[in-house]
Amino acid sequence: MDMGSAEIWEIKRKVIEHYNRLSYIYNALYGYEQRQKINEALKTVHIKSSDTILDAGCGTGLLFSYIANSARLIIGVDISPKVLEVAKNLIKKSGLNTVSLVRADADFLPFKNGVFDKAFAITLLQNMPDPISTLKEIARVTKDDSEIVVTGLKKFFSKEDFLKILRESGMHSFILDTDERIKCYIAVCNKNDNVSGKSINNRKRDNTSLMVVEVNANAW
Repeated sequence: MDMGSAEIWEIKRKVIEHYNRLSYIYNALYGYEQRQKINEALKTVHIKSSDTILDAGCGTGLLFSYIANSARLIIGVDISPKVLEVAKNLIKKSGLNTVSLVRADADFLPFKNGVFDKAFAITLLQNMPDPISTLKEIARVTKDDSEIVVTGLKKFFSKEDFLKILRESGMHSFILDTDERIKCYIAVCNKNDNVSGKSINNRKRDNTSLMVVEVNANAW
């Protein structure tokens, strides 16, 4: 049975509160674990100087330092204002001029169809009420030949369930062979031919969906 909008929003409200509370200690608690995932993904996905990249659920911005000097533009999106404050401080402190931040719901991305060359969704899906719908929305804003990196927490998804989510979102994917100590499955995906260029997520937008914190690019 599909969840109603009130139930969906309650899940997202709890996610916002959770990450707001953790924002200033998140890197101390989970930074090492997250960097392991990033390092593994970047062994397979190579960033080009012409790439425009989406980091969906960017959190405190741990990915940025790995790719900011390689890509043309990185847009980090998160629903938690407090983690975006941490990410913004990182950008300023490290001089990451190719990175911009947007506060938005990953289910309702405020971007045109097919604008990103690559996308990352690291430690995102377990927070989303409908992971398949979320991935379809990420696919909408990426180009047809894009690579999309998706992780799934092993304690939350079985490998079979994770692959089913990827398949039902309309993606071709393969799971990387990683050290068993890494707590996520890491998949590199490509859009299937049957993924529409139209907005896939038809749920009613809530009033947090398109709250912009900082955007330096005008292409959106």
